[in-house]
Amino acid sequence: MNNTDKRILEISYAPLVEYGEAWELQKKAVLAIDSGEQPERLLLLQHPPTYTIGSQNHPEHLLLDSVQLKEKGIALFEIDRGGDITYHGPGQLVGYPLLKLGEESRVDLHGYLRDLESVIIDYLASYGIIGDRKPEYTGVWVGDEKICAIGIKFNKSKFRRGFITSHGFAFNISKGISNQGFAGIIPCGITEYGVTSLEECTGRTFELEQVARELLPFFLKHFPYRPVGVL
Repeated sequence: MNNTDKRILEISYAPLVEYGEAWELQKKAVLAIDSGEQPERLLLLQHPPTYTIGSQNHPEHLLLDSVQLKEKGIALFEIDRGGDITYHGPGQLVGYPLLKLGEESRVDLHGYLRDLESVIIDYLASYGIIGDRKPEYTGVWVGDEKICAIGIKFNKSKFRRGFITSHGFAFNISKGISNQGFAGIIPCGITEYGVTSLEECTGRTFELEQVARELLPFFLKHFPYRPVGVL
């Protein structure tokens, strides 16, 4: 496929975006993409400390009460993606692909999740890290520690066939992130496995914007768009 034949993907990176603001941005973008008012998008960003509870809705997996949340400065949102509870915070690269699925062919929702995992797995391989899947869970793992969580919503299109995706992946980058917000939850409701980060796996330090730039070619390998925008 020639580059000019590919659909446009608008790329953006923001160093820190409050979770509620990003969620509202996704909702508005989904409607605009569906109606054809704007191209598909990939939002790459960080959030301030935040817990999100997905549609599996297990509030018992939050180990802190409202007073402790306030003391620690951690926001809490019950949201419309799949999955259980997870943590977002500084040192984690969050990606929200807002893409049209199934407009021209039969939609493969399971395949979309596997492709997102492959983006992270291929990126890790470029640093000599073996990332893998666990059949019973979504996300990417290094051994028995999760390095990237994935939670998706498939929004039914109103003006075309198929769906518009929202939410996405949360890729742990900074060392020590497992001892930050993850200590206050049972991540994704999984008790038998731990959490790790890119820095802990490589022994190197990374800037989030650097990882966002490096990750983009791997994303475009699995999702062949023509990117616009500057990281």
